[in-house]
Amino acid sequence: MRVLVVEDEQLLADAVATGLRREAMAVDVVYDGAAALERIGVNDYDVVVLDRDLPLVHGDDVCRKVVELGMPTRVLMLTASGDVSDRVEGLEIGADDYLPKPFAFSELIARVRALGRRTSVPLPPVLERAGIKLDPNRREVFRDGKEVQLAPKEFAVLEVLMRSEGAVVSAEQLLEKAWDENTDPFTNVVRVTVMTLRRKLGEPPVIVTVPGSGYRI
Repeated sequence: MRVLVVEDEQLLADAVATGLRREAMAVDVVYDGAAALERIGVNDYDVVVLDRDLPLVHGDDVCRKVVELGMPTRVLMLTASGDVSDRVEGLEIGADDYLPKPFAFSELIARVRALGRRTSVPLPPVLERAGIKLDPNRREVFRDGKEVQLAPKEFAVLEVLMRSEGAVVSAEQLLEKAWDENTDPFTNVVRVTVMTLRRKLGEPPVIVTVPGSGYRI
């Protein structure tokens, strides 16, 4: 899952991004509304965690732009105000969910994951394919009933492949969904991660390389 965090309090923004990355999400961070509009125009995000009171361009206007463009991106709006009228206004603008500050980080994660599931064809909370069972919420992976310990990027790559339901996923698509914008697209990071993931999942291999196209399970 790829997430954009838009928050002008840099310490909070960086803390949220770090926490989401630990949950195997690819996260970009910006600190004002103008930068948010620039990123949204370039990258495809599953979820935008959007502070409402932003400099340069207000969070409301960023949200309106997402709606105007007809993007599948879901918006989780943050605000220091917890008044019911503010929550209603945010939802009427086009936000998909609303979370007042301060918030419990576990709740933020749960809401981001819930919104992420709504950006694509609905899938069950626990993904199963080829003897693999992946639980995104618990961050657990089992193969034939035996737990497999994965690093965050390995988990993210496996989740993207599982969600594709047998379709081929290109290296570029994996890079977009599992890594943030600071990753050099010309590195072999995808190939190395897939190799490590194959080894950890064991025999027989379940990740198939489709020459010139990508990977599938």
